[in-house]
Amino acid sequence: MSDRKVMLELVDMTKKYGNGDGVEHIGLKVYEGEIVTLLGPSGCGKSTILRTVGGFLDVTSGDILINGRSIVDLPPEKRPTAMVFQSYNLWPHMTIYENLAYGLKLRKRPAAEIREEITKSLEMVSMPGCEKKYPGQLSGGQQQRIAIARSLLLKPELLLLDEPFSALDAKIRQQMREELKKIQQDLGITVVFVTHDQEEAMALSHRIVVMNKGKIDQIGTPAEIYDNPATLHVASFIGEMNFIKKGNETIAVRPEDISVTPGTAGDMVGEVRTIMLLGHYVVLTVQYGENVIKCNINRALSDSLKVGDKVSLEIGKHTVFNKTA
Repeated sequence: MSDRKVMLELVDMTKKYGNGDGVEHIGLKVYEGEIVTLLGPSGCGKSTILRTVGGFLDVTSGDILINGRSIVDLPPEKRPTAMVFQSYNLWPHMTIYENLAYGLKLRKRPAAEIREEITKSLEMVSMPGCEKKYPGQLSGGQQQRIAIARSLLLKPELLLLDEPFSALDAKIRQQMREELKKIQQDLGITVVFVTHDQEEAMALSHRIVVMNKGKIDQIGTPAEIYDNPATLHVASFIGEMNFIKKGNETIAVRPEDISVTPGTAGDMVGEVRTIMLLGHYVVLTVQYGENVIKCNINRALSDSLKVGDKVSLEIGKHTVFNKTA
């Protein structure tokens, strides 16, 4: 990654609000052609970072560079960025064509060029032929496609997406993720994406930045974050995780990394608490001392077990945190 061009760099960036909330000492490099997701719970600072990059918030200290050039003194319209919000921000009294053409007309583009660019952009977001419709005639997913197309028409060096799919239902959200991934791959654009949905972050991102209380906890690929969480917060926020306390240590282990054997032959013996079928696999919960441990097992094994049975557990891949972690 380090041999690729740095598109965005945050240099010891701090943004503090009057009440003391915000983010501090943020250092981050985003490389050309990657999707980087800022992930964390509400209030952790992820949208604050995105809005400072977009120019909608001033920084308190530090610098923001795009293509090696500081942009902190530039207003949003002068920055080489485009931002897509959760609320679409389409003008309801304008047709889809007029919504898409607006920014290009401000840039004094010829009418024929505007028509050609809009036609291409609508095909790109799988919405050809809807130029004469109004936003109110479209579904939420369709409106968000138009909002993304409008942003891409301006040919930004950096596309900023602030929880753009969170208002959509689960099935449409998944479709939109796939659409965005395909558009990003086809155009090779650089994207910074904000979400609180860890599944969305895992599915979309080349790298994930896990935020916690205004600071960065960990930066890594989805596999790195999932397999080697740096803190208890990261371990608890990404995917399903069991936390088993042993003295001053906490063992963090995924449900799929625990082997289950009927009987009491192993070192960790517990009692089956619940058995839940989830399609091609089964979630088993086991009472082990004061711990309730979740295990993913196959259906053949689950058919041989019932609530109250004794089982032996064996921990596979795991991470150990001490109390100060």
